Amino acid sequence: MENEKKGSFRPDSVFSKKIRAGKRRTYFFDVKSTRANDYFLTITESKKRQDDTYERYKIFLYKEDFNKFIGTLTETIDHVKKELMPTFDFDAFNRREESTEHSSNVMPADEGTINTSEPTNNAREEPSDLPPAPPASDEDLKW
Repeated sequence: MENEKKGSFRPDSVFSKKIRAGKRRTYFFDVKSTRANDYFLTITESKKRQDDTYERYKIFLYKEDFNKFIGTLTETIDHVKKELMPTFDFDAFNRREESTEHSSNVMPADEGTINTSEPTNNAREEPSDLPPAPPASDEDLKW
């Protein structure tokens, strides 16, 4: 393997997603493979500091813990939404992202055209409590 140098092994990423969370935080979800062709998940929070450097924190999640992790995460988020903040409109964040994405598709008025490459139908095919992840290029997913 090309990642193996002098006895060290760096797992290959086989799937990646990126979520921008505000101006200074980004979350990366990476599925990586082991030498034995097993898989694990790394969740990385990257925060930009005032001096333009980055702090990174990682969580390694292994397959035997996936169900417990997602169950506990879901239970915890539901508790916040239903018990602690039942009147808060969590979907407002999704609407704000959608309106920002939609307005970025509109070209300046002097151009006289609108970019219609993105569908304008806001209906989702499957319900989800998580905000949609913005599309990310391979270059965005690299450190």
